[in-house]
Amino acid sequence: MGNDGGSIPRRRELVKEAARLPTASEQKATALESLSHAWSMCPLSSSPLDAGITVSDWRGRMYNYEAILQCLMPTPDSTIPETQELEFARTDIKSLKDVVKLKFMLRKDEKGREFRACPVSLKELGAATKAVYVVPCGHVFTDVAMREVTEAEVEKRCPECSEPFQERDVVPILPIDEAEVDKSAKRLEELKTLGLTHSLKKDKSASKKKRKAEDAAKDNGSEGQKNKDTKASGKTDKNKGDISSRINNSMTASLTAKVLAEQEERNKRRRMVDGYKRSEVVR
Repeated sequence: MGNDGGSIPRRRELVKEAARLPTASEQKATALESLSHAWSMCPLSSSPLDAGITVSDWRGRMYNYEAILQCLMPTPDSTIPETQELEFARTDIKSLKDVVKLKFMLRKDEKGREFRACPVSLKELGAATKAVYVVPCGHVFTDVAMREVTEAEVEKRCPECSEPFQERDVVPILPIDEAEVDKSAKRLEELKTLGLTHSLKKDKSASKKKRKAEDAAKDNGSEGQKNKDTKASGKTDKNKGDISSRINNSMTASLTAKVLAEQEERNKRRRMVDGYKRSEVVR
């Protein structure tokens, strides 16, 4: 730095090799690596995904069924890590009705390696292939094969089990495109308005909320009616002592009211005079 033959670097030299934006190929490689991890590991338990017990939520994320069950119904002996609890809270999964069990077709290659494959195209399912699954049956296909098979059909049916389904119920697995994510979100909102969950089963919690709202409305209505009845009874009791109010003829009623008022005034004066006389006697 000083008297050693070196030099102090300037700012221009320090930022010369500044961090650059990743290229398109580098971004693609990073996304592929992230997808490969999501296709192979459960984000809750951080354990390898078991093709026999894999489930998916409305976003197309995949989990091990046991991990979902452990978070929904933890046993007294089980201890769930805090990171797993936070990750599960972000899934918005409230019950097993919010997930669908995926049904993969398993194949083996020449080396004996087992892999998940599309039952139509026989292509390997993974990060390099865009895949979808059908609700409620859960069969998984490549997106291209699913489109080719069901495009000409008037009534959409699963190519594997022939169960009918609606076009909205084809859910992409681990979607990257924002348009697909928005489409899945709109589908879930539509199902909620129909009182259904992601798996197309009835949402009992929604019916309970609706029932509570109806009961509250009924309670408010009955409370208002009680108040009206109380006010009406109060007016009735007040009018009981008024004889003129019970007379149908208006002229007679007004005359009677006038006579009663004069009599009440005389009684009041008499009481005042009697009270004064008593006070004078005491003195």
